[in-house]
Amino acid sequence: MRIRIGEEITFRKLEALLAFMESGNLAKAAEILDTSTVSVHRALHSLEEGTSCALFRHEGRNLIPTDAAHVLADTAREVLKTMADGIRATREAAGFSADHLKIGSLYSLTVQTVPKVVIGLKLRRPELQTELVLGSNADLLQKLKQGSIDAALMAVPEPDPEIESIPLFEDDIFFAAPADSPYASMPAVDLRACRDEPFVSLSEGFVTYSGFVEAFRIAEFTPNVVMKVGDIFSLMNLVGGGIGYTLLPGRVKGVYSRNVAFVPLAGEYDIKQTIAMNFLRRRERDPNLLALAAACRMAMRDADE
Repeated sequence: MRIRIGEEITFRKLEALLAFMESGNLAKAAEILDTSTVSVHRALHSLEEGTSCALFRHEGRNLIPTDAAHVLADTAREVLKTMADGIRATREAAGFSADHLKIGSLYSLTVQTVPKVVIGLKLRRPELQTELVLGSNADLLQKLKQGSIDAALMAVPEPDPEIESIPLFEDDIFFAAPADSPYASMPAVDLRACRDEPFVSLSEGFVTYSGFVEAFRIAEFTPNVVMKVGDIFSLMNLVGGGIGYTLLPGRVKGVYSRNVAFVPLAGEYDIKQTIAMNFLRRRERDPNLLALAAACRMAMRDADE
């Protein structure tokens, strides 16, 4: 037989009962609950209607709990604790407010951005264990939607009702050449002058690859790509080794500055990347993600100073 509880019995009213039983009077109970004495009195009276029995007796202006009230209070403590534990377990199963946070990131952001963000996050939530998952923009977006990661530090994806993005900074795209290349000393490079040069690139799915494709669309020719790789550091090694030229975001300038020159593109190639903290919109109030967002903003603010 299905047990039905009257609508007069609610968690809020049970909290009012416990506050009254523990404090001993309406005024203190109202203070504990941050409400009015009238609201507490109504809640207690409603519980009497819901249980169909007297929970209190009047002695002058005082309410005195009956044995029935003590029984209900003991049950209320168990019910509220069980429900609180259940909600916490539910949120942890869904990845909310757990003591573990999986942060997805582009490889290129591990040079400066990720270390600063993780340090800032540890200062805010020292008990939080973090795990870093690296991948392309496409990989991270898929993992984010699947719930495999909690947030992704990557380029802003195409508009998606599921995804919320907090922009962090905008990055310029540069022509990358070996340091001893003739292009290294140029004030700017027009890709049309590189039609016969070999190029190397990242694989599809990386935001830098998308910028690469867009730049050559503007230049109106298909580059001779002699090799594709799956991470930006391997790509820079290929450029530094003279295998080919490529396009790279400015955030990795300092990694191989002795071997690779970053030369601005000509003005018509105005290609930028907007890097953001991305997460599922339904988790916008998750305390761990709020702490991560604050750490991201602080890291960006420090970088601008």
